[in-house]
Amino acid sequence: MISNSLTISTYSRGNLSIWMTLAFQAGLINIGGLLSAKTFVSHVTGFVSLASLEFESHGAFHALGLITMLLVFLVGSALSGVLIDSKLMKEQRPQYSLVFGLMFLLTLVVAIGGFNKAFGEFGSPAWDLRGFSLVALLCLICGIQNGMITLVSKSVVRTTHMTGLTTDLGVGLVRAFNEKRLKGSSSESKANRMRIGIIVSFFLGSFVGVPLFRNWHFQGFIFPCLISASLFALTAYFQWVRPLKGN
Repeated sequence: MISNSLTISTYSRGNLSIWMTLAFQAGLINIGGLLSAKTFVSHVTGFVSLASLEFESHGAFHALGLITMLLVFLVGSALSGVLIDSKLMKEQRPQYSLVFGLMFLLTLVVAIGGFNKAFGEFGSPAWDLRGFSLVALLCLICGIQNGMITLVSKSVVRTTHMTGLTTDLGVGLVRAFNEKRLKGSSSESKANRMRIGIIVSFFLGSFVGVPLFRNWHFQGFIFPCLISASLFALTAYFQWVRPLKGN
């Protein structure tokens, strides 16, 4: 993935390190969203249910804001489709560097905007336009990341939420246990190690993020920003700089 190749091996050492890094980053962003705006942002599972409650209690503005978060996550995934899937369908090199660059810029906007009080007070629930703007940016980042990894891994890997991954792990553990009797499951143990690694990485990101955001507030988003910046620099080097050196 770092070298912008057309074919991706899900379990290669290089890609596994990227899956773990992005899961760690997603854990950071998710706990940052929870502590800064009192809502999760790396998945959209609860937004529809919460929106229905708000509609029922006549909180139409808040309900529409929650539905908008779902749509923003969708837009993020679609952007990854434009930059990656459309290239793969044309047998062209996917624009991983642009995706990481976009994630870097968005997290930088969050960090700088939060420092300048653009999103209100840290720790205030997202009840107004400023709070919704913060949540929307974080959902957009997670949508971009989730869309990219879904496309690259052919829907095998998820790094922004643990629901599907935990389900896959449960099924995979049974398959690995019975692998001698089930044909085609020889790689299941390898897949399970990957799934456990991603879950642990997401947990570690959340664990590290708790004291980080409590002490640094919005400036804590600088850390996921640096992760995206590093991945952007690596992919940009292999996509743009290294080919020029080869000439």
